[in-house]
Amino acid sequence: MTKQKKTALHKNKGVSATEITNKNAIEKLKAKRNKQLDSNALVTAILNKDITALSRAITLVESKNPNHLQNAKNIIKACLPHANNSVRIGITGVPGVGKSTFIETFGKYLTSQGKRVAV
Repeated sequence: MTKQKKTALHKNKGVSATEITNKNAIEKLKAKRNKQLDSNALVTAILNKDITALSRAITLVESKNPNHLQNAKNIIKACLPHANNSVRIGITGVPGVGKSTFIETFGKYLTSQGKRVAV
């Protein structure tokens, strides 16, 4: 027979985890994310200053997926005639040099001047 040691430590019976998310909401979000807009719809939305459409188009243009290539080309071709007064700037540098800090500061300055900025 083993002698039990006196201790203040003991185990409590666990409780079951509760659902903290709505499964319906998750399914709707997944469906929305997977919905592929055609290039014409994205271009129309971009020209109407829809920032979400712009971000989706940028993601599509930067994609390495060969299935996205034609839509990306269509978007660029359709948007170029409307980009006559836009300025595009490339910023490079080694890690830690301050690229993100510069982009944030410069972006704040431009928006304070009434300019529109996309990163």
